[in-house]
Amino acid sequence: MKPDDVEGKRPRLIATDLDGTIVAHYGVISDRTKAALHNAHDAGIEIFYVTGRPPRWMPEIAAAFPFGHAICGNGALHYDIHHEKVLEEWLIPVENQIETVNILRRAIPNISFAVESHHYFHREKLYIPRWDVGLDNLGVHDITEIIQGPALKILARCSQQELSSDEMLDIAKRELEGVVTVTHSNPHDSLLEINALGISKGTTLSLLAERLGISAEQSVAFGDNPNDFTMLSWASRSWAMGDGHPDAPKHAKFVADGHLEDGVAKVIERLLELPV
Repeated sequence: MKPDDVEGKRPRLIATDLDGTIVAHYGVISDRTKAALHNAHDAGIEIFYVTGRPPRWMPEIAAAFPFGHAICGNGALHYDIHHEKVLEEWLIPVENQIETVNILRRAIPNISFAVESHHYFHREKLYIPRWDVGLDNLGVHDITEIIQGPALKILARCSQQELSSDEMLDIAKRELEGVVTVTHSNPHDSLLEINALGISKGTTLSLLAERLGISAEQSVAFGDNPNDFTMLSWASRSWAMGDGHPDAPKHAKFVADGHLEDGVAKVIERLLELPV
């Protein structure tokens, strides 16, 4: 973090990714980060938790922060984490789901799929989950057998790590142009996260900010991975995490210290010193 990267007026909105940004990969949020966001809220700043997580993974965030807005599923849901209520959603139509699966099967050998909903996911037998182990123990041979309605996200994995997430993303963006939005949140994995066409963290955040009468110039954002890039590009002041994806600084205005060094908290503390 450069000494001159915090200037101007105090923001009206702070948007932050969760995992790898304010939440350590072992699930802990530091006391310093909690205090910084609480102080920002007390100063009248709108707080947005903008995440790839589904609603079922948000209770710990609601417990840590009794305030703020949540955007889940990489922009697919506006979610009230304190009343566990979906406020608005932008889902993938059935025909786009089936087209996506068929295209990626041809383009990426050994790929397998899961379909995400609000509180569960269905997976193919070859799709090996890393987090939601036990939610769908049986699986199906072909995910298109059970696609019956709009979906929050499609997850696509090379379970044997044949390709990295970055390599998969390069292929998928080319093959799925005009069908869906594709991203990922972990360069060390082999996993794609797929949303409805035109839906991303950045598009949903900009929409909700506009409804609050807040512009990109009045907003700041923090993130670490490709699913954050649209949000980092939208906000007039944005910070990529110093220990995030190597391409993140290309989309952000500045670079913060790593998430294990309280990078977000350090910036917020300085933002709160700015004039209103």
